Amino acid sequence: MPTATALLTDRYELTMLAAALADGTAARDCVFEVFARRLPHGRRYGVLAGTGRLLEALPGFRFGDGELTALRAQGLTDERLLGWLADFRFSGDIDGYAEGELFFPGSPVLTVRASFAEGVLLETLALSILNHDSAIASAAARMVAAACERPCIEMGSRRTHEEAAVAAARAAHLVGFGASSNLEAGRRYGVPTTGTSAHAFTLLHDDERAAFRAQIDTLGVGTTLLVDTYDVEQGIRTAVEVAGPELGGIRLDSGDLPTLAARARELLDSLGARRTRVIVTSDLDEYAIAGLMAAPVDGYGVGTSLVTGSGAPTAGMVYKLVERDGVPVAKRSEGKNSVGGRKSAVRRHAADGTATAEVVSSAPIEPRSGDRDLVVPLVRAGELCAPASPADALRTAREHHARVRHALPAEAWALSRGEPALETLTT
Repeated sequence: MPTATALLTDRYELTMLAAALADGTAARDCVFEVFARRLPHGRRYGVLAGTGRLLEALPGFRFGDGELTALRAQGLTDERLLGWLADFRFSGDIDGYAEGELFFPGSPVLTVRASFAEGVLLETLALSILNHDSAIASAAARMVAAACERPCIEMGSRRTHEEAAVAAARAAHLVGFGASSNLEAGRRYGVPTTGTSAHAFTLLHDDERAAFRAQIDTLGVGTTLLVDTYDVEQGIRTAVEVAGPELGGIRLDSGDLPTLAARARELLDSLGARRTRVIVTSDLDEYAIAGLMAAPVDGYGVGTSLVTGSGAPTAGMVYKLVERDGVPVAKRSEGKNSVGGRKSAVRRHAADGTATAEVVSSAPIEPRSGDRDLVVPLVRAGELCAPASPADALRTAREHHARVRHALPAEAWALSRGEPALETLTT
């Protein structure tokens, strides 16, 4: 039974629907598009995430007796509206960029074609999922780039809403994070999970040695020991004494991390623990990770900055009506204008495979050598085009992102502030 999602919306979607039903415009054939007018300040690309979660939510977007009762209790008593909602099943078409794709200002990342009544109902659900997940994925991709192939672990569950934590773990894994601390993300989406201990476990015991011994006895010498509860140097010595030189890793969670990491590596090597990894945590973001590039660090654990989008908690996407009964329509408000008409989009590439521009057009695009179509079918007549398990959908998105990210110019992955890495050519 699909999880009920119909009330994960705003009231004004239903009041617009009620008025459209009353004046006869609800059945008009409409096209809605999701796009970002701009990227967050200083960002050079965005990563689309959440499409799979949106498609998961779509079958449950129905108004049963419980939902209708809740609407009546909130004062929505228009019987024409309630009757229509009782019979509602999305029967339209949805196209969009493949999940994991890169996007830029104006990219039509999702297109919904349906009657006004059906299309308008999906606005809030689509935006709440895509804005959140794309913000997390976009921040996480910058962290992965800054890590330069050193592994990253998502560990932000304690810093956000419990359901946002699951979505954030999914989005981070999509763009290259190797694992998450969140067990529900592992169950739902197959995200690899990992975790050892916190300072509370060390403080529980009479001394650090006893805590390390208990952890080693339970998890084996391949575990990672947290060595900064008291004195880092003594913690490392004790860790190696207890586990031996085959200790899997140590974790540093405070202090001057570049300096501590260098000292830790030197000490571990002197104790014969040359293969013991040095893992760092402590409020890392992409800039802190980049600052550790020269340090002997083997991996990063990222929490708060990741689950809050590292300063950009939303992708800034909007859901706009762009066509009505085959006629392009557009918003002209200053600073919030849109381009009318249903769009197609291609990414243009140079001969060496490097992306050079994104072309978005409401007219057919004359194909060129190296063009790659960006818009793919997702839903037809209310049915998913390629049904997949949540874990399979995430795996596909992760693989797609890994392919497309390498086409961007190398400078696009630098953290220095600048314009979008690709120009969006709108025709």
